[in-house]
Amino acid sequence: MQKIDFTLRGEFITLDKLLKATGVVPSGAQAKLLIAEGKVQVDGREELRKTAKLRAGQVVGVTGTRIRLQPPDAEPGAE
Repeated sequence: MQKIDFTLRGEFITLDKLLKATGVVPSGAQAKLLIAEGKVQVDGREELRKTAKLRAGQVVGVTGTRIRLQPPDAEPGAE
């Protein structure tokens, strides 16, 4: 499983934009399709809201990838 630590630039990022920004999908349209098909989990629960606001500390799981959101001032890999 691929693990990605993603540092936020602000208070939150929407789920579809996160998937595109991390390179999990090549386009926003594909991100929205994955979400609509129920293939994305946030904190272990299926998430169907394409523009769900994600904040630091949350974990997104999709297609063998785990994305952990870090606060804007966090260093990569810090826990």
